[in-house]
Amino acid sequence: MQGHFLNKVFEPSSIAVIGASEREGSVGHQVLYNLVQGGFKGAIYPVNPAHDTVQGLPAFRSISAIDRPVDLAVIAIPARHIAGVMREAGEHGVQAALVLSAGFGETGKAGVARQREIVDIARTHGIPLVGPNCLGIMRPGIGLNATFARSGARDGHVALVAQSGAFCTALLDWADHEGFGFSAVASLGATADIGFGQVLDYLAVDHQTRSILLYVEGITDARSFLSGLRVAARLKPVIVVKSGRSDIGTRAAVSHTGALVGSDRVFDAAIHRAGAVRVHSVGELLSAATILASGTRVEGPRLAIVTNGGGPGVMAADRASDLNVPLAELSEASIAALGKVLPPFWSHSDPVDILGDADPARYGAAADIILSDHGVDGLLVLLTPQAMTNPTACAEAVIEASKKHAKPVLACWMGESLVAQGRRLFSAAGIPNFRSPEAGVNAFGYLASYRRNQAALLQAPGPLSTHREPDVEGAQLIIENAIGERRELLSSPESRAILNAFHIPTAPSMTVNSAADALVAAETLGLPVAMKINSPDITHKSDVGGVRLNIREPRTVRTAYREMMDSVARVAPNARIIGVTIEPMMERPNAREIMVGITRDAVFGPVISFGAGGTAVEVFADNQVALPPLNEYLGRELIGATRMARFLDRFRNLPRADHEALLNVLQRVSEMACALPEILELDINPLLVDEDGVIAVDARVVVAPPSNNIDRYGHMAIHPYPTELVGNWQLPNGTEVVIRPIRPEDAEIEKAFVENLSEESRYFRFMQKLEKLTPLMLARFTQIDYDREMALVAVVDDGSDAAEMLGVARYVTNPDKASCEFALTVSDEHQRQGIGQQLMRRLMAVARDRGIDIMEGEVLATNRKMLALTERLGFRVARGGDDMSVVQVRRHLI
Repeated sequence: MQGHFLNKVFEPSSIAVIGASEREGSVGHQVLYNLVQGGFKGAIYPVNPAHDTVQGLPAFRSISAIDRPVDLAVIAIPARHIAGVMREAGEHGVQAALVLSAGFGETGKAGVARQREIVDIARTHGIPLVGPNCLGIMRPGIGLNATFARSGARDGHVALVAQSGAFCTALLDWADHEGFGFSAVASLGATADIGFGQVLDYLAVDHQTRSILLYVEGITDARSFLSGLRVAARLKPVIVVKSGRSDIGTRAAVSHTGALVGSDRVFDAAIHRAGAVRVHSVGELLSAATILASGTRVEGPRLAIVTNGGGPGVMAADRASDLNVPLAELSEASIAALGKVLPPFWSHSDPVDILGDADPARYGAAADIILSDHGVDGLLVLLTPQAMTNPTACAEAVIEASKKHAKPVLACWMGESLVAQGRRLFSAAGIPNFRSPEAGVNAFGYLASYRRNQAALLQAPGPLSTHREPDVEGAQLIIENAIGERRELLSSPESRAILNAFHIPTAPSMTVNSAADALVAAETLGLPVAMKINSPDITHKSDVGGVRLNIREPRTVRTAYREMMDSVARVAPNARIIGVTIEPMMERPNAREIMVGITRDAVFGPVISFGAGGTAVEVFADNQVALPPLNEYLGRELIGATRMARFLDRFRNLPRADHEALLNVLQRVSEMACALPEILELDINPLLVDEDGVIAVDARVVVAPPSNNIDRYGHMAIHPYPTELVGNWQLPNGTEVVIRPIRPEDAEIEKAFVENLSEESRYFRFMQKLEKLTPLMLARFTQIDYDREMALVAVVDDGSDAAEMLGVARYVTNPDKASCEFALTVSDEHQRQGIGQQLMRRLMAVARDRGIDIMEGEVLATNRKMLALTERLGFRVARGGDDMSVVQVRRHLI
């Protein structure tokens, strides 16, 4: 129905330039000059009250003096005057605004107030606002250059989105020199209103854009950012470079944009879950864009390297180690086959050194054998132009070998003039080629990272695992009691109770207040015991002498109690002491000490941490993080990213630890992060894991009152799969039907559902002839953002692989967040059985519960069954429109 709400930003028909100037060197002069010289075909209206004409165009005293519609207002005047101009633009019906001027949030309190004012005005009038403090927007395909950059941009298929105008100008200058083109360039500045999320949402469905480059300094809205990023990354490669990785860089980014900058490790985790690829330099950014936009893909991370020189092979192997790209282990059959075609002194391992006298036949045979190996996912072929080498003929041999296989082949012909023709042959054959071994490995690393992150993107965990249901209410009551007493740190018994509520095994304990009671508790629990100080003011008990371990003698218990209390009183005299906790000493000789926890990132909210535990956790620094919610796949991935993962397998005399029990704990901690927004920090340290399971020895929980966000999962950057919407229903013939939100793994049954529709039903749904869904459409339909859209499917599933989709109803929220567009399809053989009505009623209830007031849709006038259904559901015809073949229906939900 509606075009994208940013269409008027990227594809305006008319532009007003407020602050247009004749003065060279001014922003107002440069932006008007760029619009005119760029060949923009729409109307351009300079606004300057001091001139009748500006740069040869008739000038207007104000926006309201323009007697024609204005799609986009480009504003380049002092910050103090912009609020008045925005009000005038709103009253004149301007569709979008681009504020280039600085002097807002980056300047302090007064600037922040000015920024909030113009955003409020823009939202009051429904004007999407880009900026302030930005370079502007380019759309080379239509001649739009609404920036004050000195360089233009060639037309291309890569979009660039950045917060920094300086970064854009530098990259544009480089791209102009290299002949690199862009489908769009967007400098977003302060992202006060329109941020990365909305622009990514637009570019995701932009047919001109095949891949997207992001330069990020800070994030103002993590939910919107990840939502847009996940939508875009499902459909096309997105490559991200972020500044502020160090403390110094972070401070600079904050002062520049005023945006929030959280932990760099958490940002990495977010990019991973979003299915994008992160790089760390401009050179890597462009290389990654090139390789991913080429369509080259890998099925796994194992790289094989062929080289005619040992040095380049070692360099490539070193770079692979840096990137955690595993070198392929060649099969015995491959090694035997290579032995028959290579000289006796070849390397017999990966990298495969075929020696300096390698001819084209040797290159071709080696490439063919290696690509046939099931343990190889990709091949990088290196060549140095030695005396006996024919680089061009060798390139031809590799190209011929590559044609027999689907696996990707990358090439690095080192040198210049002697290898130039070989490089041209590779380019013509569509084989990515590079000038250095490191660049070739980097490129494969991007492909492997893209595949790994896309797999993470497909995961849609629910808020609760499929295990025993936790006692969320009981845990909340414990936390509410602590908050009511104005306590942040839960006591040891309270922390253990929280873990028990989520079925995480804990060691039994007793809290005592005297040496005599300590002895009684020790005898009750059974010696040997551990003794720990219990204080809401002491985080690290060992640092104040508040821990005694492996106490085996009864008389030692009382002595330890007295010594511990004396030590704590001396080191932390102001700490409040509740008592001493007595626990049985966990004597598990095969146990590994793990730390599992929750931290709260300033940008992305709750984060799950996992790594080596114990008192030396900071020293070993073996810790990885992931965004909740987690499922088994994501839990295994988190564990596998640590060095501790190897120690959990069979190691020397230690048996393999119980991975399943450990995964259960990770999912239980994820449940806490989802269900208990009051938790700011959680440390389970140590968590002992061995062949018999897990047990939490100690835990620390810090809480705070939740934010005012009324959204159930408003504290989370990624909303969990809405399991609460899963329900059952019966067809009139008694067939059991499950109605639930669609999942990424529904791609195959969604594809079959559409292909089995009659030609008429497909036309009614898509309003065009469509035989089958494209891969991009399939991804868009099944990999949805449950926060801003919903798709309910009716499925008959007998537990086998033969699940059948009977119908699907979906809505997508409009930019105003108060209305949505819906679509409904029911398979031909299951129509007139109430499926459509059941799906729509449930869909309408979901939309209403999420605060959406209006549901609207387009129905072909010839689709009488759909029109009758919408009438029964209370929809009415909203307006006729110019196209009489399409009826627009509309209903209030609230």
